Amino acid sequence: MKITPYRIKKGIKYFRHYGAKAFFNRLRDKMEPDQVPYVPWFEKYRAKEEELARQRKQSRKLPCQPLISVVVPCYQTPENYLLEMMDSVRKQSYENWQLCLVDATPSDKVETKVLAYCERHQEQRISYKHLEENLGIAGNTNAGIQEARGEWIGFLDHDDLLAPEAFYEIAALINREPDVEVIYSDEDQVEETRQGLKHKKPHFKPDFSPDLLCSNNYITHFLCVKQTVLQQAGGFRKEFDGAQDYDFILRCTEAAKKTGHVPRVLYHWRVHSNSTADNPLSKTYAYEAGRRALEEHLARTGRKGTVEQLPHFGFYRVNYAVEGEPLVSILIPNKDQATVLRRCLESVQKSSYQNYEIIIIENNSTEPETFACYQEICAGGRLPGGQRIRVVVWEQEFNYSAINNFGASYAEGSYFILLNNDIEIITESWIEELLGNCQRPEVGIVGARLYYPDNTVQHAGIVVGIDGIAANMFPGLPRGREGYYHKAAIQLNYSAVTAALMMVSREVFEELHGLEEELTVAFNDLDFCLRAGKAGYLVVYNPFAEAYHHESKTRGAEDTEEKLRRFGNEIEFIRTRWIDLLKQGDPYYNPNFSLKKCNYALKP
Repeated sequence: MKITPYRIKKGIKYFRHYGAKAFFNRLRDKMEPDQVPYVPWFEKYRAKEEELARQRKQSRKLPCQPLISVVVPCYQTPENYLLEMMDSVRKQSYENWQLCLVDATPSDKVETKVLAYCERHQEQRISYKHLEENLGIAGNTNAGIQEARGEWIGFLDHDDLLAPEAFYEIAALINREPDVEVIYSDEDQVEETRQGLKHKKPHFKPDFSPDLLCSNNYITHFLCVKQTVLQQAGGFRKEFDGAQDYDFILRCTEAAKKTGHVPRVLYHWRVHSNSTADNPLSKTYAYEAGRRALEEHLARTGRKGTVEQLPHFGFYRVNYAVEGEPLVSILIPNKDQATVLRRCLESVQKSSYQNYEIIIIENNSTEPETFACYQEICAGGRLPGGQRIRVVVWEQEFNYSAINNFGASYAEGSYFILLNNDIEIITESWIEELLGNCQRPEVGIVGARLYYPDNTVQHAGIVVGIDGIAANMFPGLPRGREGYYHKAAIQLNYSAVTAALMMVSREVFEELHGLEEELTVAFNDLDFCLRAGKAGYLVVYNPFAEAYHHESKTRGAEDTEEKLRRFGNEIEFIRTRWIDLLKQGDPYYNPNFSLKKCNYALKP
């Protein structure tokens, strides 16, 4: 990294804002290697004995020390899996737990091993119940729930393992956030090797993301649910066997006041030939059950839409229905670049949704071709499809926020689309894709998937904190590739999306008083989205609305001293306004990920 006066000045400002610790962590991020292998990473960050000893002492001092009951349905469990699973529970640093084993094995093989284990270790916290008949995974789990005495109920498969700090981390979160009623953690997979268990494929998750949960059961393990919520939601349902956990999680998160997340790998999912971790085709019926679970979730929550399975097993697409045919106002700032503008308008006119108007906000154009273009396309005030189109003139200097706010004052639609003039729409149903989401009362802003002209990703959501402020995710990812756990290609929540193509309702736009005009060029979309999130709205990234972004052709490069100074001032504005969020970290981005790279790479 080359040292320049600009970078020195930037570093001083960063130091003043965040202090020495954060400053040097940022330097470390800048110097991190290109790829961080997981096995040594896991060994570095797993809880060592010294940390576990500290947790044992600290857990006895927690104001709230709930009994955590873990339910494990057993069936023909191999002896080594059974013993290793029980060991992983018995070695927990938090000691107030109950392990509820319910066994549907026809023989007494599992029972004998469990009773011998309990006698050998003088362990009274393990309860065992033999089931007279195999009730299936849902019925067997419900039988285990009946044996649970705890205020919190956790779930563990008979061949999987818990990290030794799992219960402590759950209890610690319960104490930090008393209103949390469902908790999940990160997880990884383990497989048998000659050298012992090998950890691989970590799944580092965001904090609760309702849209991600409707795209994939990302929560899965380790799941703990407060007993009162479990009773309200109901137990596991046999008709969803194969996706019974997905259905259960959807119902529990609906009922919970708050869903919490522990960003640590607390659950180790064992890989073997019969597990879905290793062989997704082993339970194809499960994916259809998951689709039905999502359909019921939509019905219970009053949302109209259809659910389809995506090519990758266990991933879904919810198509939210458009209610009515509201007018959509498309706001396009423009300065010269008549050819670019024409391409944009031509692509918009291919839209399958027809009830829209276009407002071009003219800003200090000088080329005769531009005004000839305006005269041509606005002749009669209508497009060939009958949609209204007009040009309004912003006579002051360029200010992206003020220009859009000015254009919005002329808009007659119930929904606004902020659209750069260098956007070329790919998806004909793009307006419906955005509108179906934006009509959901919990949603404030919806963004799209944008590509460079070379068919690589330009924007697939924005994460706060990367590069010190924020950055687009997956830049340069070839079109057709989907990234970490398919996140470039599924609908999910981010803290922000780009205003190069963004939909917001008039109601939310006015509630937020439009874009922040102190931010003339950069970060105005980031600030707008963060304010929407602070007001309680979700920001949705919808990858099924796609477009090319011929980026920043009008504005030009950020290469003059004046532009660099302005850019620095806007960075300072964001750091001042959103200092707490920048310190705490983006809730939709796991803290174990890099703040240097934009592809969900591990942080060293």
